[in-house]
Amino acid sequence: MTFQGFLLIAAFVAILLLIAKPVGLWLFALYEGRRTPLHTVLGPVENGFYRLAGIDPAAEQGWRRYAIHMIAFNAVLLLLTYAILRLQSVLPFNPLHYPGVSPDLAFNTAISFTTNTNWQSYAGESTLSNLSQMLGLTIHNFISAATGIALAFALFRGFARRSAKTIGNFWADVTRITLYLLLPACIVYALFLIANGVPQTLAGSVDVTTLEGAKQTLALGPVASQEAIKMLGTNGGGFFNANSAHPFENPNALTNFVQMLSIFAIGFGLTWTFGKAVGNVRQGWAILAAMLVIFLAGVTVTYWQEAAGNPVLHGLGVAGGNMEGKEVRFGIAASALFSVVTTAASCGAVNAMHDSFTALGGMIPLFNIQLGEVVVGGVGAGIYGFLLFAILAVFVAGLMVGRTPEYVGKKIEAREVKLAILAIAVLPLVILGLTAVASVTQAGLAGPLNKGPHGFSEILYAFTSAVGNNGSAFAGLTANTPFYNGLLGVAMWVGRFFIIIPMLAIAGSLAAKSYTPETAGSFPTTGALWTGLLVGIVLIVGGLTFLPSLALGPVADHLAMIRGQLF
Repeated sequence: MTFQGFLLIAAFVAILLLIAKPVGLWLFALYEGRRTPLHTVLGPVENGFYRLAGIDPAAEQGWRRYAIHMIAFNAVLLLLTYAILRLQSVLPFNPLHYPGVSPDLAFNTAISFTTNTNWQSYAGESTLSNLSQMLGLTIHNFISAATGIALAFALFRGFARRSAKTIGNFWADVTRITLYLLLPACIVYALFLIANGVPQTLAGSVDVTTLEGAKQTLALGPVASQEAIKMLGTNGGGFFNANSAHPFENPNALTNFVQMLSIFAIGFGLTWTFGKAVGNVRQGWAILAAMLVIFLAGVTVTYWQEAAGNPVLHGLGVAGGNMEGKEVRFGIAASALFSVVTTAASCGAVNAMHDSFTALGGMIPLFNIQLGEVVVGGVGAGIYGFLLFAILAVFVAGLMVGRTPEYVGKKIEAREVKLAILAIAVLPLVILGLTAVASVTQAGLAGPLNKGPHGFSEILYAFTSAVGNNGSAFAGLTANTPFYNGLLGVAMWVGRFFIIIPMLAIAGSLAAKSYTPETAGSFPTTGALWTGLLVGIVLIVGGLTFLPSLALGPVADHLAMIRGQLF
């Protein structure tokens, strides 16, 4: 661990805190449907979309109608992507003449990008055509991110509105978020990446001569455009198999730093937007403080373990930290920080191979996902996931003070608590259930590269990543099989939408309630005590649920490493 490493982490957090309010202000304008400086140019485009689709953006929807439209829209896009992948051999922009994707892989990939998971059981540069990358995947990166932010807006309205029957208009929310936030930001972002050497071309490949005089074919394509929304939308799906460890996706330390910032930027801004929406920005800062406590604890452990290295290798005379699976151009500190950022935000992009981390260093990214998108989380999904835990925390606090729980002016009653528990219980139920199935079946056990606890961690990480809509992997698992493609596809769909439906039901229930002012007996939800309670609830729920599986995997792996045994 070095001073430069800690300086990198400190600079990263400081810049994010500086941009949280400006990003939050822009998001708040979209939340309220206000005009922005871009409306002069893009306003006619927005209105044109509404006219073509026959949508009245002022016609608001109740939570059920909002949910039905959201699911139907995503289901149609899923089928479209599946068709593109299956038919890519006869579709244009296929310069390398790739065949159609197999049914099980197309099923897995279509669900993956629809749910903002972006799990990839394939090598993109040797499997997908440029059309599949652009029309099949990149569009999903925009829409799934916009959907997540729109759902967060819907829950914000539930807390902010008084005796209301509606929580917004799904079509208007998604259109405005895409048109006024994601597209403009990604155009600028893509130009920055191109300036730093990221390709943006419809060419399939280029032949080059290496320094040794050998001939090599390098895959190319529209990389920068996909890379921009991959990071900003916390999608994570890479154009290349090596993802952000590939120099064409992440050329240097500057792009690496900007990519990490962009992963967290919208998540940080949404906490401020929530506070503004409920009329008390301190509420947003309290949530952000709780997120940062968990995030910084994770960064510290991962950096410490990776910098400490492997004692088995030390005994063989190989000194230094653990550089296995890491890019020399980034080093240990930037790789450790990136791994925690990407799993804290359910992004899934990687600039190092998590499978090659030390046992405890790799446990933190795994545990981040198991906490359920609450450590900043995916765009939109992070804040509404954290608010589900806030409902549980305020319920516990209400028991402490002996009165009905209240949060930001709304009484939290049995219906909201039951729905929050239902949503939170989805992750452990599906993660642990499917991991158990894969760990005892022949098809499941054929996947891990390693044996023992490390092999178990590879399986556990895969289902954790799928259900948590993250998309990163312990890359030792061979997942491109009908067994894993099918099971992981189902896990991704359940992990996305079986949480969203109870969350929207909570939004509708809260919106219908009147405002309850705070009194002397109310539990404060803006100070250090509240932040500590939030952190405690998140860690206790996550820790008690997943501790046995972590003990069987990374903890056992670490203890074996100390004894000199590697897997």
